[in-house]
Amino acid sequence: MNKWPVHATWNGPIVMIGFGSIGRGSLPLILRHIAFDKSKMTVIDPSSTWSHLVEKEGIAFLKQEITKQNYKSILTPLLTAGPGQALIVNLTVDVGSIDIIKLARETNSLCIDTVNEPWPGFYFNTKLDNADRTNYKVREDLLEVKRKLGPGPTAVSCCGANPGMVSWFVKQALLNLARDMNVAIKEPATREGWAKLMKRLGVKGIHIAERDTQRSKNPKPLDVFINTWSVDGFISEGLQPAELGWGTHEKWLPPFATRPATGPANQIILPQMGLNTWVRSWVPHQEIVGMIVTHGESFGLSHALTVREAGQAIYRPTVHYAYMPCNDSIVSLHELRCRNYELHPRTRILRDEITEGMDLVGALIMGHRFQSWWTGSKLSIAAARRKVRHSNATAVQVAAGVLAGVLWAIRNPQRGVCFPEDLPHEEILRDARPYLGRLVSEPSDWTPLRRHRVYFDENPMAQGDQSDPWQFTNFLFRP
Repeated sequence: MNKWPVHATWNGPIVMIGFGSIGRGSLPLILRHIAFDKSKMTVIDPSSTWSHLVEKEGIAFLKQEITKQNYKSILTPLLTAGPGQALIVNLTVDVGSIDIIKLARETNSLCIDTVNEPWPGFYFNTKLDNADRTNYKVREDLLEVKRKLGPGPTAVSCCGANPGMVSWFVKQALLNLARDMNVAIKEPATREGWAKLMKRLGVKGIHIAERDTQRSKNPKPLDVFINTWSVDGFISEGLQPAELGWGTHEKWLPPFATRPATGPANQIILPQMGLNTWVRSWVPHQEIVGMIVTHGESFGLSHALTVREAGQAIYRPTVHYAYMPCNDSIVSLHELRCRNYELHPRTRILRDEITEGMDLVGALIMGHRFQSWWTGSKLSIAAARRKVRHSNATAVQVAAGVLAGVLWAIRNPQRGVCFPEDLPHEEILRDARPYLGRLVSEPSDWTPLRRHRVYFDENPMAQGDQSDPWQFTNFLFRP
């Protein structure tokens, strides 16, 4: 029997909001590595399907949907029950993260979430301008809240696998790349230092490149949307417009792309669904075609890795997600298009029925002397099950980021609102590492032009830019 090391002690209430696949992966890790009074923890979810997993641990389960109308009345008594400071672990979809962070500050609580979520209806509110219902806008609003709140109890935003852990992989990749390029450096201690190191190494782009190969022993039934993590979260992100951090090396702006009129303007927004925006990318030993699903790291990393002089951006990499989900999810997405984007009548998260496969998620750093460099986690379903029963590789990777973020917040309780780019990657990866399977950090000679073929010469959009492989036009996959 494993004797898990205890990394921290917590004396106050703990409130976990959401008990989907990520919650079920995170709770065992919190129980193992944090010493606390279980009678002071509450898990909240609108479904009681998995409540027995909570109650068997002596933890209270509250079957309740958290809404904009009731979040204060439900959460405040739990957070102020004392004795001791409270901790919020927010693992939900459609619960306004900014309001939860504000409530955490009002109640002197620590807080962590995996996604900066708005309340339901925000992304699909056609009364708003396109730019006003994007992930960029949600992050802009949170940055304003961060400025207004100032110093105080720690609230770590967007801290799962991606966004979250991938930002720490980027830092590790840069150090490994500098070492193998024989570039003598001192590890940067600031955002500006990391940005200047990336510029010095010649990096042009970053893909959060993920390939999920987990598969079930049973064929996917018709009218069932299958995924390996939150179906609601995946659909919500996938139907949003594709958003990407826009590099200063880019010569060609995609047609109809818009730049934000406010804030740091480090992104562009494409007026098409992320699940329909495909790009060439690479994970160890295989080329993939992934989706630019909008994600927090597209803003966070590109913002953190911008070099400015006299207030002007002189360097920034292009940053975006390139997600190739499990095969059942790919089929489900095609069915979703056939259904005119109305969700299937049934949904399912793959868990115990998975027979093989793994999730590879990491940061692909491109444009330097080695061409490409991938740093990330390769977690097989077998390795994931050895760590967390009745889970899968994807959920365990996200839970590892949650655990690491919670531990850092406990050790650093007065850091205000923080993002993954602010956290020390070596310390936090050390806490997550036992749950990440094989950590890989290696070069590749891959470029998006290496195997690119043009089948119809009269199609100018398929030609790309042969003079510079790292232009975004070369990554776009046009079937």
